[in-house]
Amino acid sequence: MNIRIALLPGDGIGPEVVSQATKAIDAIARKFSHEVSYSPALVGACAIDKYGDPFPEETFQVCLKSDAVLFGAVGDPRYDNDPTAKVRPEGGLLSMRKKLGLFANLRPVETFSALVDRSPLKREIVQGADLLCVRELTGGMYFGEKGRRDGGDTAYDTCIYSRYEIERIVRLALRYASQRRKHLTVVDKANVLESSRLWRQVAKELEGEYPDVTVDYMFVDNAAMQLIRCPSFFDVLVTENTFGDILTDEASCISGSMGLLASASIGEHTGVYEPIHGSYPQAAGKNIANPLATILSAAMMFEYAFSLKEEGTAIRKAVEASITEGILTEDLAPKGSKVHSTSEVGDWVASYILENN
Repeated sequence: MNIRIALLPGDGIGPEVVSQATKAIDAIARKFSHEVSYSPALVGACAIDKYGDPFPEETFQVCLKSDAVLFGAVGDPRYDNDPTAKVRPEGGLLSMRKKLGLFANLRPVETFSALVDRSPLKREIVQGADLLCVRELTGGMYFGEKGRRDGGDTAYDTCIYSRYEIERIVRLALRYASQRRKHLTVVDKANVLESSRLWRQVAKELEGEYPDVTVDYMFVDNAAMQLIRCPSFFDVLVTENTFGDILTDEASCISGSMGLLASASIGEHTGVYEPIHGSYPQAAGKNIANPLATILSAAMMFEYAFSLKEEGTAIRKAVEASITEGILTEDLAPKGSKVHSTSEVGDWVASYILENN
């Protein structure tokens, strides 16, 4: 199979972790006889520096001409510490999602047996947790009308959703639930927010399309509590943009490290596959960042973009083996054990893919 991948490493640790994921991709290509070509492009602060735009037209065109996008992270302290900045690296991520029509973010959360005690939650709580968060990506408060008035002393952000936006994301979540354990939880704040009441109304109308799926409804504050109290209750969660952003980061506690969580953003055009951990600028250039989330994002790319389940499984097995064997960066390595660098972990995973069935 000929595979064209747009590489958007971005800022901070993005280039380091993306380069480890390409090692795994190259190993898969060699093992399964695929042809892979890469097209690098700029996004985030580095794109602002060159083009004055965090998601320039050149990058957009590279994405459109590719079969999948492997993305690192955006963010830079220069902008974090300047609330008056008119252009921000994070705007590149929002623009990418909007222009590519990426309306759904998929974030699987699972536990690894060798790391279950690294979670801040008790073993008996997180053991066996396996859930998929489906987050709406292109609507809601992040994209609604926003601004200031009263001389800048009053600010507003508007949360707007249409029936169409809700229907397509809920249908997608129902389909994934039907392929898993047939349980969908719709997360909203329908007791307070009119937009959430529309979410609940539409979801209830769609329930009958998948009669084998049990659908329940949960207010977002309760969902935040239940994710920590009893994560194994959940199979698939679906929610709007802002709630999903917060809940999926909270869910990283279940696996024990944000450095293990991959994601896929899919929709109308080329899908984007990325770790959820952000740019982590304090670690940039130090070869200490955990690349496993980005490598697992590459596994999702094979599974979702190309329907190559065996290739995705081979990457997952290699990641699990690295965890079991203790080939880990400093965020996961047990106290007193050998700490491996970012590149050492990437090399080990790639070698495992080539040497094992």
